[in-house]
Amino acid sequence: MTGSALGGAVFAGRFTGKVLVVTGAAQGIGRAVALRAAAEGGRVMLVDRADFVADVAAEAGGGAAAFVADLETWDGADAAMRQAVKVFGHIDILINNVGGAIRMRPFAEFGPAQIDAEIRRSLMPTLYGCHAVLPHLLARGGGTIVNVSSNATRGIHRVPYSAAKGGVNAITQSLAMELAPHNIRVVATAPGGTEAPPRRVPRNAEGESPDERQWMAEVVDQVKQSAFMKRYGTIDEQAAPILFLASDEASYITAAVLPVAGGDNG
Repeated sequence: MTGSALGGAVFAGRFTGKVLVVTGAAQGIGRAVALRAAAEGGRVMLVDRADFVADVAAEAGGGAAAFVADLETWDGADAAMRQAVKVFGHIDILINNVGGAIRMRPFAEFGPAQIDAEIRRSLMPTLYGCHAVLPHLLARGGGTIVNVSSNATRGIHRVPYSAAKGGVNAITQSLAMELAPHNIRVVATAPGGTEAPPRRVPRNAEGESPDERQWMAEVVDQVKQSAFMKRYGTIDEQAAPILFLASDEASYITAAVLPVAGGDNG
């Protein structure tokens, strides 16, 4: 184990010989996971709909490649998995990281189109990703899927997002039961509030009204107060458990949803 410029420990060679697909890899948690996996010997396909994902792949080094796709669509998810196989020959590990609340507001303030957008953003990329990778993992004779859920299945001002992440938990547990006979593990982490640099692409392109800024402040307060540790986590504190669950160190863990939220299990 060595130190890392990424801010966390690097376990040299942990992913040697493995091909990983990391979605939502252009920024935030996904970026940290992809860079760390590459540093630990993995060959990594970084997928995002932001074209600057190519810059992250270049930072990761020669064992990484980038692919631009809209993972809110089946076609995007399918194309991403096919590209990984085209470039690297197979897939061993899929990390479904796409998602995130677009708006924070009381449920009564959501319109129907906004509800649909939250579900499409935080549920469908995981559902489509799991489905699109399955033929490749089955052909490989096994593999691992790590879904990034959220402890916000209990939290204020984000009911549609909470519903989507509850769906991710259900996918994880049901699919794990179905795929265990095929040597495929399906697991998840449930991050809590996480400190991150400003997003280069905001989740809500329409910006925030004064009411939304107030509602967001209320969410931040609720998240910190609900955590036993009374703080947000760091990106490295989220990336590390994802990579542990993806690795062979977790070979007897499946169907688990691991809270990573300072004691607030959602």
